[in-house]
Amino acid sequence: MHLFRKQLFHKQLFHKYLFHKRLFRRPFQQLSKLVITLLVGFLLGGVASSALSANKVIKEEARRVIFVGNNWEGMIDVIDAKTYAKLGRINGVPDKRERMREIIFNPIKLLAFQAIRHFIGEGHDQLVDDMYSTRDGRLLIVSRPSFADVVGIDIATNEIVWRFPVKGIRSDHMALSPDGTQVAVSASTGKVVHILDVETGEELGQFPSGDSPHENVYSKDGSKIYHASIGMVFTPLDEYFLDFTKGKRTFQVVDTKSLKIIKQFNMADKLKQAGLHGLSPAIRPMAHSPDERFFYFQLSFLHGFVEYDMQQDKITRLVQLPNLVPAMPINQYVNDSAHHGIAMNSAGDTLCVAGTMDDYVALVNRNTYEYQLLTGLGKKPYWVTSDQAGENCYISWSETDQMSVINYKTGEEVVRIDVGDHPQRIREGYVPIDWTVLFL
Repeated sequence: MHLFRKQLFHKQLFHKYLFHKRLFRRPFQQLSKLVITLLVGFLLGGVASSALSANKVIKEEARRVIFVGNNWEGMIDVIDAKTYAKLGRINGVPDKRERMREIIFNPIKLLAFQAIRHFIGEGHDQLVDDMYSTRDGRLLIVSRPSFADVVGIDIATNEIVWRFPVKGIRSDHMALSPDGTQVAVSASTGKVVHILDVETGEELGQFPSGDSPHENVYSKDGSKIYHASIGMVFTPLDEYFLDFTKGKRTFQVVDTKSLKIIKQFNMADKLKQAGLHGLSPAIRPMAHSPDERFFYFQLSFLHGFVEYDMQQDKITRLVQLPNLVPAMPINQYVNDSAHHGIAMNSAGDTLCVAGTMDDYVALVNRNTYEYQLLTGLGKKPYWVTSDQAGENCYISWSETDQMSVINYKTGEEVVRIDVGDHPQRIREGYVPIDWTVLFL
């Protein structure tokens, strides 16, 4: 018995060694756990209870984390969602050499690649825009603008499992369905939104959009997608009297089963009806109340946002926040974004707003619209999202390469974390429970 235990101990050490070398993923251990779970479930009451137990096993083997996508660097920082400790990094472009070889030897792709670098990326390649993980922490789904694709990356090995080239020359924002099975990804120049299966990358369908499809948000019940196109934000024709050159910009509500557009409007018409003139109709990031009746839209060039009532189909309020750069020409705004990033807490009473060109975060009371400005934390905040509990908001500081966690209730910064080059999208998700650092 003593010899057997000693052999078992050495075998366990050997398995751990192989895991850290990314050559061993414990498939038999996971299989045995699943078999045991199914057997217990069958004995206790049948297939339904065993399936529930299997789901619990998967959940217990995944660790909740924060993913921070560093757009210009192509790396993704992984941070523990409870302790805010940095766990490691994932390479969002492990196939970069292969993709670059394809681009260099294709004149059309090379021209598109250079156009994205100089017109949208501020002289940099856009390698990681958006990302979501599968619920079991196995795959990380990443949209990569400069490569015009979406990939599923095995988190344990950092290898690409599937790749989907989008229509046109650039991929952009994504959204994950509430059940975690699908992602909606905007194809910027293709004027469509693709719906992909997260496990296989297979296209399940698509729906049309205006010029430069941008933000996607699933409804809480997963029955609808709220979508906006933003037009040609990369052109220098930014004055209001040249607004017509920005292209077709629409807001759409899409049925997720049929992918039919069930509501569509041009924000220009709604602004006119509300008596608001001189504002761009290009909807940037958006947030909504818990009941999804009121939406809060950021608009190009606007230091603030508008409140929109979905039941009455009209703008109910314009909320203006301080413009701390009044002397800055608007053609110097990053891709027309005065503010880019907005989220709401779980209570539905406070909004967290990224004042991108103003270098601040604003916490706005939804009832009174009084606000608190947090300045001096970083520069060019470029995305906001709430944590799973809706108690804190995450802010990416794209120019100073950090992210902050801000508490909605206290209005204070909980922590600030150094990340990679030009962080933008921040998403919560999962990694394997025993995932280790792949890149330092």
